[in-house]
Amino acid sequence: MENNLIRVLEGQYLDELTSELCDFSLEEQNAATEAQGVKPLASSDYVPIVGKSVTYVVACVIVNDKNEVLMMQEAKESCAGKWYLPAGRMEPGETIMEAGMREVLEETGLKVDVTTLLAVESAGGTWFRFVLTGRVSGGELKTPSQADQESIQAKWVGNLDELNLRANDILPIIDLARNHKRRIPKDPNWHKDILPARKAHYKNYLRVVVAIKNKSTNQVFILLSEKTAYHFPTVEIHPGRSIHSTLKKFMIELFGADLPQHRPHGVLSVEHHTTRSQPNPTDGVCLTLLVICRPSIESVSLIGKCIWHELNKELSARLAMTVAAKNSTLLMHVVR
Repeated sequence: MENNLIRVLEGQYLDELTSELCDFSLEEQNAATEAQGVKPLASSDYVPIVGKSVTYVVACVIVNDKNEVLMMQEAKESCAGKWYLPAGRMEPGETIMEAGMREVLEETGLKVDVTTLLAVESAGGTWFRFVLTGRVSGGELKTPSQADQESIQAKWVGNLDELNLRANDILPIIDLARNHKRRIPKDPNWHKDILPARKAHYKNYLRVVVAIKNKSTNQVFILLSEKTAYHFPTVEIHPGRSIHSTLKKFMIELFGADLPQHRPHGVLSVEHHTTRSQPNPTDGVCLTLLVICRPSIESVSLIGKCIWHELNKELSARLAMTVAAKNSTLLMHVVR
């Protein structure tokens, strides 16, 4: 399990059958809801399919050496003339990176090499936006004479106050990208470059790395599920709830009603790889989320579904540094 922890800290995928290790499936969540006399919000056989039952959006925040941001002017009738980041919906069969590079090329005329994810945003359990950054590798900036249905033009912008923006929701992620650009190379307070790990999933999963400290020894422990084989606790993302709601209900499932205070720190890894050659598209994602328990391990009890695993000193120190640094994980922003 310590090797698996190292892998997710590096943003890599885990070579395991997530479907078999899921601790709280949608079917089980619905059964728990029905037991309380409440009608489930989604069918137990829900499967995420791009363009049908799930929406994945990519947004690319490209910052140059002058601290200018690559912006595009909208051509769509509903927001024509307004400015926004190159962004749009993933198409069936695309990976997150492919969608990001396509959107930038179509809307700005520039080719980019994606270098890292910066954030994952979600609304409900069926809308996700993956925020990427990278560097320009070619192409020519689109001018008004090249206007098409994708955009009117693109330009590098230093002062965003000069623009009539389509929406202000991009301002926080632009600030994030600028801070990432200004960081010192190998800054321990920032996560390494993390790209989506290429692993296919039929469903959407939230894998949690729950960390807690022993007050007397200052050692870090992580929570492991004992179902089938030891693994990080995993829940199927409920399509009718927010990520925060799914997480809270899952934590209650793991700890019982006496739930310790906890907070999500951020995303460690994103697993996604779509395949269209099989009967069922693998459009699902698996997000690995770092969750910090505030109390010490001495004051937290488990209900028998999981155990605490003490990390070796080296890995304990590494995880402690990750917990202490604000930008050591990808930002998780839950819109609703």
